[in-house]
Amino acid sequence: MTAALHRLTAPPDDCLARNEWICGEYVSSRSQILWDAVVQHLQLTLASVAIGLAVALPLAVAARRWRWAAGPVLGLTTVLYTIPSLAMFSLLLPVYGLSATLVVAGLVLYSLTLLVRNILAGLRAVPEDTRQAARGMGYGPVRLLVAVELPLALPAAMAGLRIATVSAVSLVTVGAIVGYGGLGNLIYSGMNTYFKAQVLTASVLCVLIAVAADLVLLLAQRLLTPWTRAVRA
Repeated sequence: MTAALHRLTAPPDDCLARNEWICGEYVSSRSQILWDAVVQHLQLTLASVAIGLAVALPLAVAARRWRWAAGPVLGLTTVLYTIPSLAMFSLLLPVYGLSATLVVAGLVLYSLTLLVRNILAGLRAVPEDTRQAARGMGYGPVRLLVAVELPLALPAAMAGLRIATVSAVSLVTVGAIVGYGGLGNLIYSGMNTYFKAQVLTASVLCVLIAVAADLVLLLAQRLLTPWTRAVRA
């Protein structure tokens, strides 16, 4: 009777109660919380990178077409990248408020430097004789851009996209200051309460997302640019 009473009143003896860094009980008991955080993290990352790419492409094309535009475009995007993330979100706060849009807008601005520079470098690397040959075949400016220049610039553009995506995965966590940080919400709350398993699990998931995203984009780059493998071979 005494032993049974002791078992009922004794504190739980598991990795959660001991606050261990590696704890399977944390993962199993909070799987839905972790899943929701991962989904939000992916949504914020994908939205910011997609919008950033949509903005960066015309900026890079304009900088390539009109040389006078290259300096202002590269200068502005570089200045944006130097702004600390907390300051960036604070500057955008009056416009977007405490929302997921605030986080996405900040990440879009950060991605522009990486995307614009790499797309522009790829466009500049297209041989001039290739452009002349396409023009001789009757290619207009739009067709030349879509059918010749952009495909040849794709390796450099994909390299920038990979870096921008991995960077966005990392910077999403800063969105926890406004409640939209994906796994960053768990990391920050875990650090405030010194919840070891939560901090480590969320951090590892961030790393896994970044690695997986980079591998997926690397595979896409290989599939979209088969001629680069032939050149290396």
